[in-house]
Amino acid sequence: MNMLLKTTLTASLLSSMIATTAFAAPAEAPPAFVKRVADGLMTRLKADQAKLQSNPAAINAIVRQNLDPYVDGQAFTRIVLGTYATNQYTTAAQRAQFEKNFRETLINNYGSAFAKYSNQTYTMRPYKDTGSKNPVVTIDFIDKGNKTPVSFQLADSGNQWKVRNINVAGIDLGLQFRNQFAANVKRNGNNVDKAIATFKPDADAAVKK
Repeated sequence: MNMLLKTTLTASLLSSMIATTAFAAPAEAPPAFVKRVADGLMTRLKADQAKLQSNPAAINAIVRQNLDPYVDGQAFTRIVLGTYATNQYTTAAQRAQFEKNFRETLINNYGSAFAKYSNQTYTMRPYKDTGSKNPVVTIDFIDKGNKTPVSFQLADSGNQWKVRNINVAGIDLGLQFRNQFAANVKRNGNNVDKAIATFKPDADAAVKK
């Protein structure tokens, strides 16, 4: 085998291996991942139901332990920052600070919502694999006969699924939070540092849009 042919075949093989690795999806099916996270969260909520409303620290700890690890904070941050996620507007340090603040305020947001937990149930909608790198799994939360559809858009993070965005009853939270942040930048005279330091995503306001 001459050197040119050998080099060409080696390059082709390496390219194939890299492509296969790049597009390899997590072994766990998207619906199984969402069900596992939802079941784990609701089991904890049910077990600690008696102290939820009177102990905000306890409910925030449940969210931090049972939901936060499954959120792709970097991806969610990029969605919310929008154009501000580029080097033209923010530094890597600013984006890291934004993600830290964003995670903490989301924990408080969801903690307040879950504090009202009263043995709600959920059903999973049929899942259709479209081959997308960001599959969407939808579940219906059922509370006193009322159904609220919640769709989880996933991303492959280190060969495991994580949530990169959430849609509640047709409302794209990532987009609504982006609008909230853009408005906060304007309120702070286009000072991005101040906007990051003072930004408090409001999930209730987003869902009511």
